[in-house]
Amino acid sequence: MYVLFLQTFTLFCIIRCCWTEKAANVSSTNIIVMLMDDMGWGDLGVFGQPSKETPNLDTMAAQGMLLPNFYTANPLCSPSRAALLTGRLPIRNGFYTTNGHARNAYTPQEIVGGISHDEILLPQMLKKKGYISKIVGKWHLGHRKQYLPLEHGFDEWFGAPNCHFGPYNSSWRPNIPVYNNSEMIGRYYEEFEINRKTGESNLTQIYLKEGLDFISRQAEAQRPFFLYWAADATHSPVYASKRFLGKSQRGRYGDAVMELDDSVGQILLKLQSLGIQENTFVFFTSDNGAALMSGPEESGSNGPFLCGKETTFEGGMREPAIAWWPGHIPQGTVSFQLANVMDLFSTSLALAGVSPPDDRALDGLDLTPVLLAHAPQNTSPADRPIFYYRGNELMAVRIGPYKAHYWTWSNSWEEFKKGINFCPGQEVLGVTTHNQTEHTLEPIIFHLGRDPGEKYPISVLTREYQDVLSRISPVVEKHKQSLVPGIPQLNMCDLAVMNWAPAGCEKLGKCLKGPKSEPWKCDWPH
Repeated sequence: MYVLFLQTFTLFCIIRCCWTEKAANVSSTNIIVMLMDDMGWGDLGVFGQPSKETPNLDTMAAQGMLLPNFYTANPLCSPSRAALLTGRLPIRNGFYTTNGHARNAYTPQEIVGGISHDEILLPQMLKKKGYISKIVGKWHLGHRKQYLPLEHGFDEWFGAPNCHFGPYNSSWRPNIPVYNNSEMIGRYYEEFEINRKTGESNLTQIYLKEGLDFISRQAEAQRPFFLYWAADATHSPVYASKRFLGKSQRGRYGDAVMELDDSVGQILLKLQSLGIQENTFVFFTSDNGAALMSGPEESGSNGPFLCGKETTFEGGMREPAIAWWPGHIPQGTVSFQLANVMDLFSTSLALAGVSPPDDRALDGLDLTPVLLAHAPQNTSPADRPIFYYRGNELMAVRIGPYKAHYWTWSNSWEEFKKGINFCPGQEVLGVTTHNQTEHTLEPIIFHLGRDPGEKYPISVLTREYQDVLSRISPVVEKHKQSLVPGIPQLNMCDLAVMNWAPAGCEKLGKCLKGPKSEPWKCDWPH
């Protein structure tokens, strides 16, 4: 009798534990971050794009929350992506260069460095709650083996480590590999075609399928998941699949936006068809502003904001942003809270019930008080600053509606005279300077509510200027005094480290022989 009781009790415990574990998994909030590449604030219909060619994103905003004051952490792709996944400014996580003052830097094929193993990435933290994580698309945090996604917490990856530049002659520069998890399965312009003449490519459709398949598998297994969907069709050279080519009023770039918008719609529809929409937090944004220097066929719109990618003016760092979570985020709301891509790190941890790491400075804040209907509104981080870095220099700071520029620079006179222009048609005398110009003693201050285009500096003789300066100066001083920069990862280049022979190349017969190692200090002109 006693043995029978023990067997029955043991069976009950096993069933109860299994049920509890399953229930816990089901109740964990799934997280999807959709990060576009070089998509501008003004590319969405909901932000006023006249052609109104983003119906799915506009609907997403109508069903969720629009954040017009959302920023990236850097005006260039690699540092901003490192900031998202670490919750830390690039100056802290090492994604900057000291090769010249205030220079933008990223991870081309010849870069030696990448994301440090000392950094803790979001998927590593989410593992504590049993999350399965996948990245689809562009990584851009280093292409050598030790820097790849599966070495930093991701369980799955389909995409590429670098930009889709090319095609290249493999005798001097290899085409970029496309990975399925830890091994390459082909290269851009070879197995994964991008037609430079017509702009046709199926990559976005491939990335969409990978994302939908991952969502379905995790829902079926009732496992909490993190999907980092990083499609790159709006980065020059822009591309779209045949069904979308020629459909936009905005040319080839608009075709790419239409296809991405359609993909967003299909992902949200998949969540609804699986019945997990009320258990999945989705956030849509971009890594930096539209690349205006790429010309009208290859770049988007930054709306009313000054300049674009590579600059610390508003057009370079203010991003489109939509949060969607039916049943939790009130429909059709707009929050003017100052927010940042690094907040996605802290917010995701809060949603997952994971405590943030306490052994390092974090720059991201938990936005759940802003996003959620039931959250106490008095906990909103309304007065937080936004820091605008370019390389190793703090260029500007925003507090409330005011922005103070301590340095200004668009791009050099030498480049400008060659036709490279980061602010086409938007020159503002004394603001869009072509020399690095310091304003530390008298920063240039704008009221971004009255003047979102940063065209009319507030006079230093006014009481308003003095009041704003007295508020911002202590914030800047405190930030600089407490800042401990990370070891710069973007200083050294070497042709020998390029994608000559990625893992898996032997199976495909696509290994290439590279040159001998001759490292040099990378040249970063911007």
